[in-house]
Amino acid sequence: MKLLLGLFFSALCSQGFGQLYNPDKVNKKAAATYQLVFEALDNSDYNKAKELCYKSMQLQPDFVDAWATLASIYGEQKNYDSAIYFFDKAISYDPLYTQGLQMPYSINLAGLGRFKEAREQVLKIVNDSTKSSRYKESAMQRLKQYEFAIAFEAKHGKTSINPINLGNNINSAFSEYYPSFTIDDSLLVFTRLVGQRNKREDFYKATKLPDGGFTAAVPIEGSLNEHHLKGGMSISQDGSTLVYAANYGQQGFGDFDIYMSFANKFGWGEPANPGPTINSPYWESSPSLSPDKQTLYFSSNRPGGFGGKDLYVSYRNADGTWGSAQNMGPDINTPFDDLAPFIHADNQTLYFTSGGHIGYGGSDVFVTKKGPGGIWGIPQNLGYPINTIENEGSLIVTADGKTAYYSANFSDSKGLLDLYKFDLPAYARPLKTLWVKGKVTDIETGEPITATIDLKNTNTKLVLEDVNTDGDGKFLVTLPVGSRYLLTINKKGYLFYSDAFDLSANNNDSAFVKNVRLKPIKKGVSLVLNNIQFESNSAVLDTASHDEINNVVALLENNPTLRLEIGGHTDNTGIAANNLKLSMQRAQSVVDYIADKGIVKSRLTAKGYGASKPVADNQTEAGKAANRRTEIVVL
Repeated sequence: MKLLLGLFFSALCSQGFGQLYNPDKVNKKAAATYQLVFEALDNSDYNKAKELCYKSMQLQPDFVDAWATLASIYGEQKNYDSAIYFFDKAISYDPLYTQGLQMPYSINLAGLGRFKEAREQVLKIVNDSTKSSRYKESAMQRLKQYEFAIAFEAKHGKTSINPINLGNNINSAFSEYYPSFTIDDSLLVFTRLVGQRNKREDFYKATKLPDGGFTAAVPIEGSLNEHHLKGGMSISQDGSTLVYAANYGQQGFGDFDIYMSFANKFGWGEPANPGPTINSPYWESSPSLSPDKQTLYFSSNRPGGFGGKDLYVSYRNADGTWGSAQNMGPDINTPFDDLAPFIHADNQTLYFTSGGHIGYGGSDVFVTKKGPGGIWGIPQNLGYPINTIENEGSLIVTADGKTAYYSANFSDSKGLLDLYKFDLPAYARPLKTLWVKGKVTDIETGEPITATIDLKNTNTKLVLEDVNTDGDGKFLVTLPVGSRYLLTINKKGYLFYSDAFDLSANNNDSAFVKNVRLKPIKKGVSLVLNNIQFESNSAVLDTASHDEINNVVALLENNPTLRLEIGGHTDNTGIAANNLKLSMQRAQSVVDYIADKGIVKSRLTAKGYGASKPVADNQTEAGKAANRRTEIVVL
């Protein structure tokens, strides 16, 4: 029998004398009808059980047991409004006889978010000398949860969310869960439990429409759905990789393993097991791949953790293999189950579920953010009504940080579990994240290039991403708003490419597409250093230029025989002789900086061209800005 029903029936078995209501004097016909309630409950026929309760109360209006049982059934169905109504009716007939209802009554009050009233009920238990120590201990646990909820509301204010069902194109008479999106929200993939008896789980997909709706969900292409022992699944931000849990028997390392499948022209390829550095002879599931595809988060019950299931992380090595999985430590993991990690597109915010951190009861959704040195902060509860007295499941958040998707069972559900979305409260949001994606090719042949992509936060000087393009030369790098970034693309034997993205104003809503054509290193090849700045009418380098010039230093270090000309150029404003002199001084400033980094000066030549080599029309401000440039030429 379920939790609330069990609490109710045990509660009414230990009442003393002096109550107004006597269960032994109930109308015989009402009592006989009421006895049939238990048979219906044993068969999980809640509708029949409620109907019998109503009949019993019609035969005897003050039938307290029937009122209280009806309240508990509604509570079990998460209809807390009705549960409280019927609890109140039962208590009104005999407050003394119904004292044992204080615990289930408090739980239903908490289900409605009425935590202060719920606290008052369990305080009565804690302060009652007649209650057993075990019952008081249970009440104390509830008291901690209610007091946490009250304090959370005092800090963040009362929050209301309005979960919206994703509709008939996504949800069905079966259960849908584990939603996952590509970074632009264009593709939704999720798991559907299509076989209740054999627990068959299949992967489905749908495309988001301009009006916010979705196309009709269909099974994903490929052969992955031919095997039914599959579980938690998510798609990479660029849509190229599915990472999921499955049990392929002797093919794996243990119970459920983590597998990866890669997109191809036929759909999704055959599963690839990333190996024993991630998988173990035990259970691994609920994987989440970081936006740069260099970090994998998942849950496992392998020995050596802090509880039943812990969160683990593995980092991809330079050769593409995965490093040994590391437990995420006692600040995140608890003696209870910690599950369903989801790493946001900002690559700095991690959501997960836990039954061990203080919360509202059952498992709650928590968030932790990466701080200085890559250290994860103390997990924070997302609060009511995202978290409730029930067990909460996995939650994902869109790249803009505003909308959350999760699986739930509400009154408008099409089946058991449906997919819903809601607006995420400001306190629970990650950094709004944009992205830059593109393809790297050889400028002469047009062939794709496997290059290294570096993304540096120029404010903190931290390298946020250090990844490679895929086999087709494609890349996707995320850009959390609020900072300025320098993106650098390197390939041995080629001149580098760099671009700056200033998102410090937090008002840009556009993603970026950068298809880059790298130039092979050969005599006469030139490259404009777009991110070098000087103080006005001066040869003094702005500190924002250092990252760009450091790329030139690295180029020279990686190519020991390379010699470069550093050319300074101006627009045609002012006196030509002054422009020529300034351009030479600026070129020399760059040479001096490079030499200070250990590069022999004989490999560098500074030359000023003034306004003699324009690349744009000097009649416009944009043209003048393009002509004011620093350029390198291979000698």
